[in-house]
Amino acid sequence: MKYVTIKDIAAALGISKSTVSRALNGDVKNVSKETLQKIVDTAASMGYRRNELAVNLRAKSNHVIGILVPEITTPFAMSFIASVQKIVSAKGYRVSIAFSNESPETERMNLEMFINSRVDGILISTCHNTANLSTYEDILQRKIPLVFFDRTIAELPVSSVRSNDYIKSFFMVEHLIMSGKRKILHIAGPNHIQNTIERTRGYRDALAKFRIPFNPELVVQCGVGVEDGSAAIEQAFQKGLDFDAVFCFTETQAFGAKRCLQEHGFAIPADVAICCMSGTILSTLVYPQITAVEQQVEEMGEVATSLLLDKINDFSAPEQTIILNAKMVIRNSTVENPPAENA
Repeated sequence: MKYVTIKDIAAALGISKSTVSRALNGDVKNVSKETLQKIVDTAASMGYRRNELAVNLRAKSNHVIGILVPEITTPFAMSFIASVQKIVSAKGYRVSIAFSNESPETERMNLEMFINSRVDGILISTCHNTANLSTYEDILQRKIPLVFFDRTIAELPVSSVRSNDYIKSFFMVEHLIMSGKRKILHIAGPNHIQNTIERTRGYRDALAKFRIPFNPELVVQCGVGVEDGSAAIEQAFQKGLDFDAVFCFTETQAFGAKRCLQEHGFAIPADVAICCMSGTILSTLVYPQITAVEQQVEEMGEVATSLLLDKINDFSAPEQTIILNAKMVIRNSTVENPPAENA
């Protein structure tokens, strides 16, 4: 498909490109009313569309915000993006969306695409703590505002917003213990994600509070997907591990773990309780419904957007770290009769 240009319109009317350009920019001082209308009508009939990229390059702003997420399997990413888009659209910005699929190489390629596209700022939930540090530093050196959300990197002088993972992990494991569980299998995330470190620390400290010895064999490190959760349970069975509860790093892991347990004939929660972090509405669509810590996604999007717009308006604005309170929702996967209200 050939795009119609100002040159094409000028040729069709037998006038100069500069006159067409002035007319399409509404220059009534230098173009007569009759000529301006004729040019506008001709442009419309020929299917002309203004080159916004060229206009934005001249203005040194694309009015585009890049959003990079590690996955789009659960509603978390889409809810976050919707929250951001609602705010920035009202301020004249558009969003460009990409996802890394948990791959540092794909993340780096997407970041380079954002740089080359001259986005005004970037919101990112990273897939690796260290793999792309040099790329983040390059972005900052170019004075492109960068804000991390959910999965953050503490080592960089960058604004960020995340949930209180450590505290909610501690409370979740405490809930399991107070429900009578003592042999708790933790399906952890990869060590290169900061959230993994925080959630495992919460798990260990909750055990310590109740004087339950930490057994490293009951921590299974794996990926974050459904099949990873299922494989972790199979691995525990192969090792002959005895456990009465499973605490998962993500909701998707929990789905796989739950499926595997039920395929092996385990009743949930009577034989094995199961719960997770990073829960979404999907946790309510299975039976039994899964006890989960749910992040305040819309608020996270609002806060991250506010931090980014502050940096777009003034790159020297101070960096901020905002920690939001997540919500623990008790459901039938950990207790037979969950309370009506959760906190």
